[in-house]
Parts: sequence; structure tokens; C-alpha cells
Amino acid sequence: MGPVPALPTGDPAPSNGRLPRAVLDRARGVPFGIYVHVPFCQARCGYCDFNTYTATELGPGVSRLGYTDTVLRELRLAGDVLTDGDALGDRLPPVSTVFFGGGTPTLLPAEHLGAILDEIGERFGLTDDVEVTTEANPETVTPAYLERLRAAGFTRISLGMQSAVPVVLAVLDRRHRAGRPEEAVAEARAAGFEHINLDLIYGAPHETDADWQASLAAAVAARPDHVSAYALVVEEGTALARQVAQGIVPAPDDDVLADRYVMADEALRAAGYDWYEISNWARGDDARCRHNDLYWTGSNWWGLGPGAHSHVGGVRWWNVKHPVRYSALIDAGQSPAAGRETLDDESQLLERVMLGVRRREGLSVLSLPERSRAVVPQLASWGLVDRFGMDGGRIVLTQRGRLMADAVVKELLVA
Repeated sequence: MGPVPALPTGDPAPSNGRLPRAVLDRARGVPFGIYVHVPFCQARCGYCDFNTYTATELGPGVSRLGYTDTVLRELRLAGDVLTDGDALGDRLPPVSTVFFGGGTPTLLPAEHLGAILDEIGERFGLTDDVEVTTEANPETVTPAYLERLRAAGFTRISLGMQSAVPVVLAVLDRRHRAGRPEEAVAEARAAGFEHINLDLIYGAPHETDADWQASLAAAVAARPDHVSAYALVVEEGTALARQVAQGIVPAPDDDVLADRYVMADEALRAAGYDWYEISNWARGDDARCRHNDLYWTGSNWWGLGPGAHSHVGGVRWWNVKHPVRYSALIDAGQSPAAGRETLDDESQLLERVMLGVRRREGLSVLSLPERSRAVVPQLASWGLVDRFGMDGGRIVLTQRGRLMADAVVKELLVA
């Protein structure tokens, strides 16, 4: 079995999943989304430490075909918890975003994903402009599958491209052939998808500047309206981590990663994409991933599925990780939550700073303690914070600041 990262520590969660009424009151009027975790993959990529399982890793008690029914039961639990016996309109607004992630959601039949979306609409209601996203590996979708997704109400798809270079795909253990993601973009567009994202990873062992430039050029040429680019991180317990430890492949170099980020930012900006979060670029505000904005702005969401995290009204909880245990709890009529925590003022400040500085809108200076505000001019003098943003009362990172975002957060919090 692949790595399964440890769950956070926290307080025990009640078996019925109930939330205090004061928490539900705080959630009233705040944007609300649903995340659906689909923990299945055809194969495990060597760099991946997500909570995903291949068929041989699952063991008895869980199947892809039966998974949808289990998720639907948790969704009904969510409805009971969040209404708490009241009319839903008195508690939460309609769902504005739905995101299917994994794993590989598109290993499930499109009709199953559509059934989950239908139940979300039935239980909570959907806004007129609801954003519905699914992640997909390029080799798991066909034109007919994409048409069924679109007919089911999906508006956005995020395709895992990672690289356009065969040798880099091989190092990352990606199964699709070079060129397939670009084909999938065209197929999704033909199926009527309004918004399409390509995911890229930079800094893989043996990747050259020319390789990365080729990947960027291929992504731009495919004409998605959104691109995400992430630095490769060697996570403990992964096959890649073992290869690095044994000297089989080199570890990513921080200076190289910084150079690759600058290459991405400049290439994407030249092609008409603007950064709106450190690792995300979009062609216009309409192309942004609104679901991720829920996370970055501290809004509310319920995470369905094993290992999924939720946040409502300042309370965060997380489900048990293994699909077998998750299914057993749902079958027993119990909440699958493994633990929960109430975010105190210090935790909320930490998250507000960590997430706020990553966004193009930046972070309000007035939202910081007085001591933190005092270091902002120093950050600007170092070229990490845009002075124009400061004039508007916000901390907005420069390109150099984005490369050193962790250092900016540390300076603000240590103060």
C-alpha cells in the first residue's frame, strides 16, 4: 500500500456528527460548497501521497460501483446535521461550488458522478451559476464520457497533464502518453465545458529548462482558460522519496524550482493568463476556480468521502482515511468523522495570513495585529510586497515575494 499521511490531532467527533447551534448560526449567509473525494486510482504515481488506493490496495468491503451509494448516505447525514431540524434556508445558502477530487473521479461512471450532483441539488439547492468541477486523468475520459458529464451539469474539468515530455512523465510514473492531455482539452471543449484547467508539475528529476519550456508551450497551445503549476515536493513515504534517499534520482533543487516558477509566470502572462493565487493562472476572473476560493477565504464546505476535510462556522473536521473504515461507519449510520477542532483566534490568524498572502487580492493590513502591520514597510523595502498594494491598504506579493511567500508569512506572524 502507498503512503497514508497521518490525520491531524483533534477532539473526538460525535457519532451523529452534530454541530452546536451557535456554529450553524455563524455559518448563515457564508458561501457554501461541497467537496467529493473519490479515492480510486488505476496506479499510484511515485510522487503522490494523496489518500488514494488502487484496486489491489483496497481489499474487501469497498468497490467502485458501490462507492456512490456510500457517498450519498454521507450526503444525507450532512443534510441532517446542517439543517438541525430547521428549514435549510434558515441555515446555509445554496451550494455555489462542487468539486470532485481524488484519486481519479473519472474512474467512476459519469452517471454515478451525476447522481451525487443531483442529490446535492436535492438536499441543499444549487446557485444559478454553480461551478461543478471534476479532476480527471487524460487517459480516463473519452468524448462520449465528457458529453455525459456535461449533460449531468458539470461546468469545469481539471486535467492532470504534469508534463509534455515523455522522459519526465516516466519519472513521475504518469500513465498517459505525451499529447493526450491536449487532445482531452479539445474533447472537453467540444463537449461544451465552459472552463478547462491543465495541471502541471515542475522540478522533476532530470527535467531540464527546455523540458519545462516545452510543457508550458504545449499547455498554452491547448488553450485551456486556466493553468495550475506546482513545484514537485518529495513527500515522505512515497516511491520518489525512497529513490531520492537511495541516490537513484536527485532531489529537487530550490534554486531550479524558483527559476522554473519564474519561467511559468512569464510564459503564462505572455499568453494572456494572470496569476490569482501563487500556483494558479486564469484568463479572466470568470476562469478562476471558485471552489478553491472557498478554501482560501475561510468560507464553508462539507467534504464527502474518506479522508475528506470539512469546515463550517469555525469548526473543522476530517473523515477517517481508509475507504473500508469509512464505508463501515456510514453503513452503521454513524458519522465518518475521525476528529474535529474549533479554530481559536490564533489558528484563524495563522490561516488568514497563510492563505491571504497567496492571493492576488492580497491581505488587508487592517486585519493584522498592530505588531504585524509594523513589518509591512520592511517587506516592501525588500521587494517582497507591492508598494501599490500597500497604498490600497493590502499586502500583495511581488513575483519575488511569491517565491518567498513562506518567509513573508513568518515575518508577519513572528512579529
